[in-house]
Amino acid sequence: MRTTLTVDEDLGERLTQLARETGQPFKVVVNEALRRGLGELAPPTDTFDYQPHAGRLLPGIDPRGFNELANQLDDDRFLANHAVSGK
Repeated sequence: MRTTLTVDEDLGERLTQLARETGQPFKVVVNEALRRGLGELAPPTDTFDYQPHAGRLLPGIDPRGFNELANQLDDDRFLANHAVSGK
């Protein structure tokens, strides 16, 4: 996209200096600065709100084994995909 952008004098000088120091074109420096600035302004997408609560597991249930079946299935799938045929 092509557009005209008016920036404050001090920003223009900093951008020009950075372009000279890095050897990059002015528009590359401006685009990178905008990307970084917009990234800092964006709300974080990897956070969520939760309310912890006390768990009440029945006797004999080991919470460490909850993912055991998933791990076994992943292992079986990996071995099936990487099995060396006996041909």
